[in-house]
Amino acid sequence: MSASGPGQFGQFAGQAVDEATQTAWKHAAAEAAVREVSDGAIVGLGTGSTAEGMLHALAARVSQGLRMRGVATSERTQTLAQSLGIPMAALDEVDHLDLSFDGADEVILPTLDLLKGRGGALLREKLVAASSRYRIILVDATKITRTLGVGAAIPVEVETFGWRHTAARLAAPGCHITRRAQLAHPGDPADAPFLSDGGHYILDLLFDQPPDIPAVAARIKAITGVVEHGLFLGMTERVYIGGPDGVRYADRGR
Repeated sequence: MSASGPGQFGQFAGQAVDEATQTAWKHAAAEAAVREVSDGAIVGLGTGSTAEGMLHALAARVSQGLRMRGVATSERTQTLAQSLGIPMAALDEVDHLDLSFDGADEVILPTLDLLKGRGGALLREKLVAASSRYRIILVDATKITRTLGVGAAIPVEVETFGWRHTAARLAAPGCHITRRAQLAHPGDPADAPFLSDGGHYILDLLFDQPPDIPAVAARIKAITGVVEHGLFLGMTERVYIGGPDGVRYADRGR
């Protein structure tokens, strides 16, 4: 494992990589990252397929005697972590988190600005990240990109009351907005909306052209009805990147 520069993984952005290879890269990044957990640490635990690989790697260390407590970013993570034997606590039961692990949908190097929220847990993920002293993101090489919000939609968590009016206030030229649908379950109507753990809708914003991300983030957050958005700017210290040459890491600004 070694440090990486901004251009080292850019060739994989947007490219099709078979699922087995992508999963192997993500798991390698997770296994490398959990070595950073020290005895007695309080650790934020993210949501999504990459985070689930991290939970299995962390559970292996716990079974070998590591003492730690986890704080989950979603009900799904809470349930899986408990089933794996990871001791858990609620966010309000701890004063701080020593570090947190999570995945990301897109990452820009070297700023480590992120796009997150494909799993719908962006509010709780951001609350846990904001409470963490050191934040680590785990990705495979296909998640490294030069722009945010074009290849993947920017998720915006909104109040269900008056959501159409909130969507109208979010509208901008070249921005396409859709309300996220629930994952299909037997008996669900085809257009059943996705609900976050907090009971909110998710609106996905996709831009035709690379947007001014800091300006977009500020504008979204200022709109009445918005709970949170999936742009994590300046909220990461290190990214572990799994790729064809093993695992490398990038620290913010380097």
